[in-house]
This record gives sequence, C-alpha cells and structure tokens, in this order.
Amino acid sequence: MYSDSLNNDRTDFNTTQKHEIFGDRELPSWLTQQQISLACTTYQTSRLMLIGSNPETNTISGYWRIFDRAMGLYCTHNRIYLSSKYQLWQLENVLAAGAQYQGYDRLYIPRIGYTTGDIDIHDIAVDKDNQIIFISTLFNCIATVSDRHSCKPLWKPPFISQYINEDRCHLNGLAMVEGEAKYVTAVSQSDVVDGWRDRRKNGGVVIDIPSNDIIVTGLSMPHSPRWYQDKLWLLNSGKGELGYVDLDTGKFNPIAFCPGYLRGLAFWQNWAIVGLSKPRGNDKTFGGLELDELLTKKDAEPRCGIMVIDINTGTIVHWLRFEGIVTELYDVQIIPEAQKPMALGFQTDEIAQLITLET
Repeated sequence: MYSDSLNNDRTDFNTTQKHEIFGDRELPSWLTQQQISLACTTYQTSRLMLIGSNPETNTISGYWRIFDRAMGLYCTHNRIYLSSKYQLWQLENVLAAGAQYQGYDRLYIPRIGYTTGDIDIHDIAVDKDNQIIFISTLFNCIATVSDRHSCKPLWKPPFISQYINEDRCHLNGLAMVEGEAKYVTAVSQSDVVDGWRDRRKNGGVVIDIPSNDIIVTGLSMPHSPRWYQDKLWLLNSGKGELGYVDLDTGKFNPIAFCPGYLRGLAFWQNWAIVGLSKPRGNDKTFGGLELDELLTKKDAEPRCGIMVIDINTGTIVHWLRFEGIVTELYDVQIIPEAQKPMALGFQTDEIAQLITLET
C-alpha cells in the first residue's frame, strides 16, 4: 500500500486541510503499463483531480485544481470538458507529444468557457457532429451550449410535461452509442418539483432516447450509463452495484458490489473504473438506502475513492482511496496515453503568466 498527497493550487483556502490518497501497491504500475491516467471530480470540495503515476518511484501522481462545484467530465487525448457551478469549461492540453512541463506530460489550460448559469450540469458528451451535449438536471433535459443563452434544450423524458427549472425526476446520466445520445438514467418518473426524493429506493429508470421508451424500472438512484462492448452498463448507486442491462428483458444484472455510493464510470480494455462516495448519513439524498443495510451486513465502512473491476469476473483488481476533506466523487474519466497530467486553475498567477503560441 502506498500513501501520497495531491499537489494543488497553492493559494487555495483549503490547502491547510488534509487531503491524501492511498491504495493497493500495484495500481501505479498498472496505470504505467496501460499508459492511462484518470480524471475525477468532486463538487463537494470543488476539485478537478488528475491521477497518474511516477514510474521511477512506483507511486501515484495526484494533481488537483479548484473549479467551483466541479461535476460532469468528458475526456479525449488532449481535451477535457468540465462542468462547474454556472459554467462549462473546455480545457486544452498545450504540450506537444513527448514534451513535459515541470515533469508532467499533460498540461491542461481552460481555454473556452460557456456561462450557463446554475442549471446543474451532470453528464457531458460530444456527439458525432462535434456538438457538446449534456444533462441539465435542473431542467430535466438533454441540452447543448448556446452563444446567447444559458443552453438550448434538445430532449426531455416523455413524462416531463415542460422545460422548467425544477429538478423533478433527477435526470443525471447519458450514454452515447456511435456518437449519438441513446440512453439516459433518472432517479424517478416524477413530474413535480423535487419529486424524485420520494422514489430513491426503487423508482430509478433507464430511458431509450430515440423511442422515448422506458426500458428498465425498479433501480435505486441509477447513474453513469455507458455503452461498452455491446452492453449497456450502469451504476445502481443506491445498492452500490455495477452491472449491465439485458435489453431483451429490461433486467439489470449486477456483477460487483462496491462499498460506497457509486457515481462515475469509465472503461478500459476489460476493466471498469468506478467512483465511490461516502453516503451523507441521514440526509435526504444518500441516507436511508439499501446500501446502508448491505454495508452493515458485510461489516464494511463506506469509502470515497476509485475501484478497477474486471468486467469478466466482477473482481476488484485495484483500488484507490481519498481521505480527508474529499468524501464524494461525481465523475470519473480516462485520459489515454497520459502518464502524469496536470492542469491550471484560477487560484494562482500561473494562468496569467503561462503563455503558449500556435505555430
């Protein structure tokens, strides 16, 4: 097991608080072998966190920056899309292949920002036409960015009667298939403000977007639907389960239990990378779910972190834990062909002083 600290914005007001990561001893070498890094967000403490490896010491490289209520993520080789409290950011890697900056092989800088207002952006994707699309949970819809307005709504579930800024069903997750929006998850089918909170235990659904059909019911706060290897995967968060959907029967098939409230799902080869959060006790969002009973039954404490799961066996092969002020994650994404990424934020002077030129 290793333990490390995360590098950070040096002038951030939270730097005096403890923020550590630790996990299994093979995780750093696995990241190095696979030539990937991980990006994750926590809106609870407003952080974009980049997790890579230090091959020379076989330890984790951790780097974080402050983005107010960081949530949705979408990553490519050289770009990160990130939602925050009232903006959607496009961060660009400014390093050429093989170049480094202060020992890091990716340097992401916020280049384009869309001011959306607080529309509660959850999952983000880019479609085959290079259009940014996202879930606006406040408006219960899929939307895209607008040059003039907060957003442009594109689709809403059939049971939502109007586009209105009332989080009714808690629409949250978006799955793309061949570059098109195909499936979404919602915590309920409620059409009244905040109605989803009364359906957290078994009101969750999966909706097929083109047909408007509800293809799965009975889920507990589902999140992060993803299409991978010809299967629709998702997190049944209220039970701590990773699994896939049988599209012929509409049945959810769990393959692994994780000791936490699950949000954030990405795939690499035959592994699923899953984000875990600590439940918030007796509050109206995380408390009172079956997850509480399952943790007690397994004599386990909930944790915040990331787990790497073999999707063929359901075995947890690697794990990472966050300790200290970070207790919740929202999204997890993979950065391919990156060993040790970093980013600039707005808490230091670096973003004003570091200038790059296009040639």
